[in-house]
Amino acid sequence: MIKIFSMKALFSIALLSLSLCVVAADKTVYDFPLKDIDSKATSLKAHKGKVMLIVNVASACGLTRQYKQLQSVYQKYGSKGFTVCGFPCNQFGRQEPGTLKEIKEFCSSKYAVTFPMYAKIEVNGKDAHPLYQTLKKEAGGSDKIGWNFEKFLVGRDGKVIKRFSPGTKPDAKEVTSAIEAALKK
Repeated sequence: MIKIFSMKALFSIALLSLSLCVVAADKTVYDFPLKDIDSKATSLKAHKGKVMLIVNVASACGLTRQYKQLQSVYQKYGSKGFTVCGFPCNQFGRQEPGTLKEIKEFCSSKYAVTFPMYAKIEVNGKDAHPLYQTLKKEAGGSDKIGWNFEKFLVGRDGKVIKRFSPGTKPDAKEVTSAIEAALKK
């Protein structure tokens, strides 16, 4: 009798564990709590059904001029169901040391950024934001972000389509072609 109960208990525990794994695996980029550049609680749910280019950004980097190209791509495709999501990160050469207010002011005054910007996050290491853990896992390849301005193209379904290196300009043909293909789906 005890053995049967133990087997039932083990089976129940195994079933519960399996269901928890399935629930965790079903998380999409829309499910993670975030803060916007004004420190207000948010998520990417407002962009559900859109194609997104998610980028870790920095204000004092040799690649910072990519803000201009990100804004241009956002303006070109924004009305077609596309958005850029900028995530400031200070993990690479401490090139994003400013406060959220300073980052917001820099982006709007220097590059006229109007695409959504979010609070600073970490993208690598044990404190990497769960959003970036998911992006890296879905994209395959390296489990590390190489530098500022690494880009993830996410489809309307919330799944990663393609990953682009920091040096790949947001308006490069390979990026815009991938955006256009994703918008047709």
